[in-house]
Amino acid sequence: HDPLWVQYGRFARGILTGADYNTGPTTVHCPAPCFGYSFLTQNPVWPDLTDRMTVTMSLAAGAAVLWLLSGVATGVLSALRKGSVFDRAAMSVALAGVSLPIFFTGLLSLSVFSYALGWTAPGGSYVPITQNPAQWAHDLILPWITLAFLYSAGYARLTRAGMLETMSEDYIRTARAKGLPERVVVIKHGLRSALTPILTIFGLDLGLLLGGAILTESTYSLPGIGKYAVDAITTNDLPKVLGVTLVGAFFIIVANLVVDLLYAVIDPRVRLA
Repeated sequence: HDPLWVQYGRFARGILTGADYNTGPTTVHCPAPCFGYSFLTQNPVWPDLTDRMTVTMSLAAGAAVLWLLSGVATGVLSALRKGSVFDRAAMSVALAGVSLPIFFTGLLSLSVFSYALGWTAPGGSYVPITQNPAQWAHDLILPWITLAFLYSAGYARLTRAGMLETMSEDYIRTARAKGLPERVVVIKHGLRSALTPILTIFGLDLGLLLGGAILTESTYSLPGIGKYAVDAITTNDLPKVLGVTLVGAFFIIVANLVVDLLYAVIDPRVRLA
């Protein structure tokens, strides 16, 4: 019955220094970082989170690399071939990607590639990369594609718009007039300038990736933080929900910090400032 600010202070102190819980005649010490104990399993929340964090990090890292490479490359090619068949087809697929919900894409991929064709595992299996790298990639390839399809569609459209604007600038015409190869003009001068807004969105998407991981892990029954969050919410397990929320907030802060540092690498104006 303590005030909320007292309860929050006790919870925050437990994360930093640990906490003691009275369980009848005995006292149980929860070492830092202590997020409390699950109401359902009576297990400490932090070890459960760390066990599942490798799954979610594997899913997030693979999907992020895939959507960055595919989305940016598609956007650049579409901008360079504006109005072509490739441009219209790529933007149509991108429009479908941003329109379709991720759970629909996941279920459709499962039905086609796992159950109908048998190319991938039907979900529920995960082998750590340290045990079997090939099996690890095989188990995650379909979740990677499902999650990356949603994000790469937006990146393709954003990159295309940025490249079309950048390639019409005066310094691009100057670079071409100097006789620079077209590859150097596009990559070093055009794409580098167009990457600034993409980095901004990438930092936000990395932080918010937990939302996509929840649906993806639930669809493919992967034992990650996303599925852990769904189980916690459906069972009203408040310590688990608090733990997942704080971990997600931490990822958002770190992702935006990394993006701020990368600005100086890509944009010399930021470095000089």
